[in-house]
Amino acid sequence: MKSRSIRFVVLFGSLVVVGLLAIQIYWVKNALDLKDREFNSNVQMALMKVVNQVTNFGGDTTQIVEPIKQLPDNMYVVTINEKITPTILETLLKRQFEMHHLDMDFEYGIYDCNTNNVVYGNYINFDEIKAAFQQTSFPKKQMNATFPKLLKDEYYFLVRFPTKKTFMVEQMGFWVFSTLVLVLVILFFTYAVFVILKQRRLSEVQTDFINNMTHEFKTPLSTISISTDVLLQPNIVNNPERLMSYATIIQDEANRLKNQVERVLQMAKLNKQKIKINTELYDIHLLIKDAVEKLKLLIYNKGGKINLELHAAESLVNLDKLHMQNIIYNLLDNAIKYCDEEPVITISTQNVKKGIEIAVSDNGIGIPADSQPMIFDKFYRVPTGNVHDVKGFGLGLNYVKIMTEAHKGIVRLKSEVGKGTTIFITLPIEERK
Repeated sequence: MKSRSIRFVVLFGSLVVVGLLAIQIYWVKNALDLKDREFNSNVQMALMKVVNQVTNFGGDTTQIVEPIKQLPDNMYVVTINEKITPTILETLLKRQFEMHHLDMDFEYGIYDCNTNNVVYGNYINFDEIKAAFQQTSFPKKQMNATFPKLLKDEYYFLVRFPTKKTFMVEQMGFWVFSTLVLVLVILFFTYAVFVILKQRRLSEVQTDFINNMTHEFKTPLSTISISTDVLLQPNIVNNPERLMSYATIIQDEANRLKNQVERVLQMAKLNKQKIKINTELYDIHLLIKDAVEKLKLLIYNKGGKINLELHAAESLVNLDKLHMQNIIYNLLDNAIKYCDEEPVITISTQNVKKGIEIAVSDNGIGIPADSQPMIFDKFYRVPTGNVHDVKGFGLGLNYVKIMTEAHKGIVRLKSEVGKGTTIFITLPIEERK
């Protein structure tokens, strides 16, 4: 899929998801407001029924204009001029709440404004009403802190619904279900976008790898083809030196192709099976010096230099000599290849907590910040379009990461475009007994 098409799909899908989410929030809010108004209306009607029934037991509410007042925190204050009998009030409340489908826990208290004290309070568990009802006295001190102070010489009772939020959620079953479905759709869309972007990146990496591989194979094959044409000339046998020279070229280029194929096959093998390394206690300083010795001539031929700053006091590490030497070789090879001027490479070591840190620094072209998170991925190379001025398959740093982790180590980098790159490898050192 083309980049433009991917951007359109992601943008359009994002707009659709945002639109659906906004609509869902709007309707859920409206439904919640409607349920809240319905709840308050049912409570008001139930409490008004209670007021009327209490009046029939001798109360007088003729002088009370608004006997029911709603307060914050799901509280309702009901004013009655006469003394209220707790048993009668509790029975009426339970009956009216059940009749108005308010099947939820509630607490109530009777307040005497003359003494500014709660004369009775109780918490009602509605689930136990139809079974064996058990009363649990509500602490009067807590009720005293909860009740508002009214400047009237009268009795009133207060009703509060502590589980209203849970009750409202249960009443909105359809909207809760639809919201969960929408969340699942959003999560699926997010995952799909992630997969699309990942596949796009893999496609770009694959394309770049094919381009690099084509370039890497094309040069030696061309050289072999030209050398073969020379060897096919009839008079080549009369010039043994020339014959040997072109035969040597063919051999070198064939070995080069073989090594390139082996590197690709080796990386494929490492990813298909669990990596097994044969470790032994070895001085990593000696290993670094050996790797430098093999590449010293190549560095000097480019007019560069290499500095060794091996300051680690403890340098004995359990390692696989072959793989660890390949790690150092790959880092040095990259430092040489990705340098537009005379390479200056510094290898330093220092002891860190329970380990040793190896740093390979160069003065090369550096790595852009947006490419650094993927630089250790297999086949990944910093995008350069169709320009392949540096040979490689993007396997070196991936090999470094895999083998470092196989040694229970950590690899990281620090790089700035135009100023060079430093690769840090931290390996554990076992404490000596």
